[in-house]
Amino acid sequence: MEIREVREDKKRYLPLLLLADEQEDMIDRYLERGTMYVLEDQGIKGECVVTDEGDGILEVKNLAVEPGS
Repeated sequence: MEIREVREDKKRYLPLLLLADEQEDMIDRYLERGTMYVLEDQGIKGECVVTDEGDGILEVKNLAVEPGS
């Protein structure tokens, strides 16, 4: 099991992102400015996107786990 940061081509995880946020236009608002992590364990099992909102505030914008994982 490994957690790794995704720095490029974050939209390739769109099906998983849409599990947590059903509107793609909303995902587009934070995806590129957020830090994205994926959990891999014989395939992608989950993802998380965290944004820096300033003044030391971090916000989890998207968190999803692959169904059946």
